[in-house]
Amino acid sequence: MNNRYQKLVTRMNAGELILIDGATGTEIERRGVPQLNNAWNGGGALSHPSVVREVHQDYIRAGSQIIISNTFATCEHTLRDAGMAEHFETLNRRGVELAVEARDQSHAPDVLVAGGISYWSFTGNKPSLSALSASVTDQAQIMKNAGADFLMLEMMIDIDRMCVTLEGALASDLPVWVGVTCMIDSQGVVCLRNGEPLSSALESLKDYKIPLISIMHTEVDIITDCLSALNESWVGSTGVYAHSRGDRVKNQNKHAWDFDGVISPEAYLQASNEWCAQGINALGCCCGLGVEHIKTLRESLAT
Repeated sequence: MNNRYQKLVTRMNAGELILIDGATGTEIERRGVPQLNNAWNGGGALSHPSVVREVHQDYIRAGSQIIISNTFATCEHTLRDAGMAEHFETLNRRGVELAVEARDQSHAPDVLVAGGISYWSFTGNKPSLSALSASVTDQAQIMKNAGADFLMLEMMIDIDRMCVTLEGALASDLPVWVGVTCMIDSQGVVCLRNGEPLSSALESLKDYKIPLISIMHTEVDIITDCLSALNESWVGSTGVYAHSRGDRVKNQNKHAWDFDGVISPEAYLQASNEWCAQGINALGCCCGLGVEHIKTLRESLAT
C-alpha cells in the first residue's frame, strides 16, 4: 500500500467523500476516437493516446481525486475477439501510463490512478474460469508495474467470474475495489446483472480483503435501492458511479452512446445527494456522463 493510497484511505475514514472521475470510454468516443470491433473503445491508448491523456487531465481539473485507466475493454478475451490479442500487454500498460502521465502533467501528485479491470465480453465468448484467472493475474501485474495505485474491478455481473477476477487482481498485492452492476428483478430483489441476488454476491465476498464496494454502471433511478441492499449486508466503505444511456442510438453500431439523452449534471447531483445521505464514501460517474457532471459534483462538495 503506497503513501498516496494510504492518504486517501485516511481521508475517507475521516468522513471525506472521495470524487472518482467520470466515464473515459464514452468520453473519448465523444471526442472522436473510433471503436474497435468487439472491444469498444479499448484501443484508444494506441490509436489516440493524446485524447485519452487529455480526458484524464480534464477530469483532474474538474476535481476528480481518482482517475480510472481506459482499460475496461482490454482484457485478453475481449482483445482476442477484436483481433488485437497481441496488444494485450501494450494496451494495458499504456492505459495506466497515460493516466499517470496526466497526473504528472497536471501537477496533482495526490490523485490516484486506478487500473480498471473487467471481464465483460461484447460477443458473449466467455473464457474458462482458469483462463480468466490467468489473464487477470497477468493484467493486474502489468498495471501494477505501469504505476497503478490500486485496482478497480468494473461491471462484475456474476458471482463465479467476479471471485476469479478478484483473486487474480489480489495476486498483484495492490488494494482492489469491487464494482458491481445491478438490476432489480420482477420480485423487487436487487440482483447482479445476471440475476443472482446481490446478497449472495456479498456473501461470497466476505472472506476477501476488500476496502470498498461500488454500485457502478447501473441506472441512476435504481441506485438508492441498490445501496440499501448493499448496506444491509456490507459494513465496509461504499461508492457509486452510475451510468446514463438516454435513448438508444438507432444505427448499426450497437455500442454507440446517445449523449443527447444523458441525465443532466444538475439532475445527477440531485440524485447523488440522496446517495450521500446513505453514507457513501466515493462518488463518480460511468458511461455517458462526462466532465461537466464531475465539475458540478465538485462545486457542490466545495460548498
